[in-house]
This record gives sequence, structure tokens and C-alpha cells, in this order.
Amino acid sequence: MTETIPDAAPDLDFDLKGLPKVSLHDHLDGGLRPATIIELAESVGHTLPSTDPVALGEWFRESADSGSLVRYLETFEHTVAVMQTKEGLFRVAKEFVEDLADDGVVYGEVRWAPEQHLQQGLSLDEVVEAVQAGLEAGVDVVAESGRDIQVGQLITAMRHADRGQEIAELAVRHRYKGAVGFDIAGAEDGFLPSRFKDAFTYLAEHHFPATIHAGEAAGLESIQSALVDGRALRLGHGVRIAEDIAVEFEEDDNAGTGTATFVDPDDDGEVSDNIGLVTLGELASWVRDRGIALEICPSSNLQTGAIAGFGEGIGSHPLDMLYQLGFNVTINTDNRLMSGVTLTDEFELLVETFDYDLDDLLELTLNAAEAAFLPLEEKEALVEYINEAYSDLG
Repeated sequence: MTETIPDAAPDLDFDLKGLPKVSLHDHLDGGLRPATIIELAESVGHTLPSTDPVALGEWFRESADSGSLVRYLETFEHTVAVMQTKEGLFRVAKEFVEDLADDGVVYGEVRWAPEQHLQQGLSLDEVVEAVQAGLEAGVDVVAESGRDIQVGQLITAMRHADRGQEIAELAVRHRYKGAVGFDIAGAEDGFLPSRFKDAFTYLAEHHFPATIHAGEAAGLESIQSALVDGRALRLGHGVRIAEDIAVEFEEDDNAGTGTATFVDPDDDGEVSDNIGLVTLGELASWVRDRGIALEICPSSNLQTGAIAGFGEGIGSHPLDMLYQLGFNVTINTDNRLMSGVTLTDEFELLVETFDYDLDDLLELTLNAAEAAFLPLEEKEALVEYINEAYSDLG
């Protein structure tokens, strides 16, 4: 079961919610408001487990909290069902942006799979255009409130289907109309990125970036394929790259009970401290040394069993080890409805679990900003904005 997230981060004299945040891994169909689902379901005649917003929200969280990615994904049947019309897509996208801004997000990439929203006769281009209109409307609402947010679409293909090339072409077609990147998602185990090798070649030929779900439900083979066959610039989750890191602990009477600090004095992949020795395999070294961003989603990883091989509870999540070893770790929510979290909640969880401070949160946020699929000038402006906001807290 998911551990309880504290109501407030301990020992902090600043407002986590007010910190500027960057969201790189957040699914559109996993971030609906329960009340919106109920209203849209009624309009299209879809039956829900509950028509009470509070009870429905609890149902989503409990159903997703199974330790299985397969069961986790089953909850999306209800959200996708109410996102089959232009009106439904527009509203969900608009509210998605408003909710991000309310959480302090200043840049967000919104990933979703257009091929799942064609049941009522809309075309792929029509659903992308409807979502883009909703995103832009949300940005306008945020601007009217005196705040700023920038968003882009990550056009996603379902890895178990056979529409990779078609969706890749769709993404490129909309590259100057809201689409900023490409992704594949869905059942990872048994569906390697090599399945869409030609589509990824097409994207590379058109200089269109890809982030690929890998290292969540499957391990190192999936990550290898994402990097080689998919030419991934980022890894969606990527947490199981830790399976390519060997840790040998030694007894030390002077070692404390807190988080170990790993040091790599020779920068050779062999990291030691007074507690143990850490050795990176070739794949882990490549991911770290190339600065390939890991889109880690702490609460979701616990829910889906992605970190089950490392132990029980959020304290066993390897993200802290990866962060200390110099991996390009970013923090994300994955699906705010299913996990019942915001990005603020995830930051609070890190502070509570790993004793992270303001400097750590800044570094994680800058990691995300620098990994964003933005032109260099816009990325530099985003980094400068974040640095200034954090400096005001010092």
C-alpha cells in the first residue's frame, strides 16, 4: 500500500507549493478531476463506479494501489471513455493546465495517446487540435490570474498496437502547433521499443525528440532498446536502471542510520564511502555519463511495483542513490488522479523520506528544466526564472 504523504513538509521555512516546478511526465488521461469525470460520463452515457466526486477519487486511488502496472492501467478505461469528443478533450486539457499552475508548475509537458480517443469518429488530427485548444485556453486562464505557464504535447503511441509510424507522423505534423515530443506507453513488458524502430528512425530524420517509457514494468533490456532503437533523449521512469548498479555494503560501527552518501573520487563508475562500494554497469554508466534524464515518479513507482525489487516502502526507492551518484534525476507525478498526488506532494515526500533540502529541490527542478523539449533560448530563460525564484528564498 502507498505510504501516507505528510500534510506538510517538516522543518521547512518555505512554501513548497509556491516553488516553480517543471513537469515532464504527467498523463492527460491520468489527471482528470473526479467531478469532471462524473459530468462528462453522464453526458456520454458511461457508467462509473461512483457518482460522488470524493468516493470516485478514492476508488481511483485504491484501484491503482495494487502493486501491479496492469491493474493500474485498468483504471484508465473510465477516464479515456469520457475523452472521446472535442468538448470532453477540450475541457480536460484546459483544467489540466489550470491544475498544474495551481501546483506551481511553470512548464509542463502533457503526454497522451491520440489513438485512444477515436471512438466517436474523430480523426487523429482533430483530437490533437481539440487538446491543443484546451491547453491554450488553460494557459489564457492562468495568465488572466497574473501567473505564467508554458505547456506542450508529448504525442504518444501505444506500444502494444501497430500505429507507431502513423503516430510519429502525426507528432511531426503538429510540431509547430503544440507538439514538442514523442513517446510510447502502455504495457512495457514484452513490447520493446524495437517494435517501432522504423518510426523512431523517421522521428530522428525529422529531428523530433523522443522520450520512452522504459525501466518501469520491464528492466535493462527495455532501457537498452529505448536508447538504441528509440534514440531516447529521456527515459520515462527509467528507475530500473538501478538494476545495473551493484552495491556491496560493509559493516561500519561508525556509520549512521541515515541515507548513505556515495562518492566517486576517480569518476570511474566505482563509488565508495565508509559504508560500501557501488559499481555501475556499462548501461548505467552510459545513462549517467550522457546525462540522459530519468523521469522518476516516486508514488506511482511504489503503486505499480516498479521498485518492488529494491525493497518495500518509499524509503527503498533507488532515486536517492541515483541522485547521489550523479544521474540526471527529475521528479514527476505520472498520474495525479490515480496516485492522488501533486508535484508538491512528491517534493514533500522526498523531504520527509530522504531529508532533501531547498538545494536538492532546486537541483531536481533544474534537471527537469534542462531536459525539457524546448529551444535552447527558452530553456535558458526557464532556468534563469527558476534560479531567481529560489534565490529570493535564500
